[in-house]
Amino acid sequence: MKKVTLLDLAREANVGTATVERVLNARGNVSPETAERVALAARRLGYDRRLPDRYRGVVKIEVMMVRPDTPFFARLNQAFARIAASLDSSVVVHRTFLDELDPHGLARHIANPGFRRSGLIIAAPDHSEVRARLREAKASGVAIVHIVSRIGAEHDSFVGIDNYAAGRSAAYYMTNMLKTRSGSLVALCHSGAYDVHRERVRGFSDYLAEHGDPAHLFALVMFGLDDRLRSAEAFDGALRQCRDVIGVYNAGGANSGIGSVLERHGRTKSIMWIGHELTENSRRWLKSGLMSIVFDQAPETQARRAIDLVLQRIGFIDVEVSNEPVRFLTVTSENL
Repeated sequence: MKKVTLLDLAREANVGTATVERVLNARGNVSPETAERVALAARRLGYDRRLPDRYRGVVKIEVMMVRPDTPFFARLNQAFARIAASLDSSVVVHRTFLDELDPHGLARHIANPGFRRSGLIIAAPDHSEVRARLREAKASGVAIVHIVSRIGAEHDSFVGIDNYAAGRSAAYYMTNMLKTRSGSLVALCHSGAYDVHRERVRGFSDYLAEHGDPAHLFALVMFGLDDRLRSAEAFDGALRQCRDVIGVYNAGGANSGIGSVLERHGRTKSIMWIGHELTENSRRWLKSGLMSIVFDQAPETQARRAIDLVLQRIGFIDVEVSNEPVRFLTVTSENL
């Protein structure tokens, strides 16, 4: 291959050769935006010289998430940390956790993160102000990728499982595994703030309406904000309200709330429970028979694909990145 010259880099980055020379030799007087263009040009052209320490991390990607205390987001955070450690030295990944109950704070951070970023990967509740700030960031040239849950109806890149299919799958298993029984089915999720949960409950409801057993009544949808105590109280109330519950689908987090109620009521075998995320607790519940099925979202795969999408969008890599939904894993006591 022809050796890449300073002139090649200058043409690719749309700057002068003197600017390229200043970046490569750390002579200063170069804006972060210009240094980023030179770094991306060097990557695209296969320039093998390493950037000086001064320009390490000049390409910045931010990952905005919520709820670091939950098993899923803890796994997602760890996945992004591992990926960040393996990236080219010119790329840095900022991981930011914000309060999901403060959409105005989320919107303010999107608008003013405190540093220049090339890409933004976001998992947050859907809110009009958040949507507006994302549109502004996109218009300014920031590569936007939604992960786990879509925000609004924008046509931004999305990385996540097919949540509607997950809800339908839960109803499919429940309907077929409870064929010999009659009674009520209930569902639990965070709230209506996340598209991910709306889609799962919609899929669950649609399947039951289309293929459900007439002996099964979809009686109730509960909202627990993915909080253990709130979810436990909501489910406990549902069992008092519907004495014939035979199945519960937890479309959100806070599986521990469901588990505590089932154990306290001694309903470990009489109610079929389907939930999300393979954790130490859900492994234990599957082994004991308290839980029937777990759908795992493979957050590690989601993190890798989200990073790759941003890198592709900003021209750092030129390989195709799949836009297909990430496959969720169906886990039972037999394939732990």
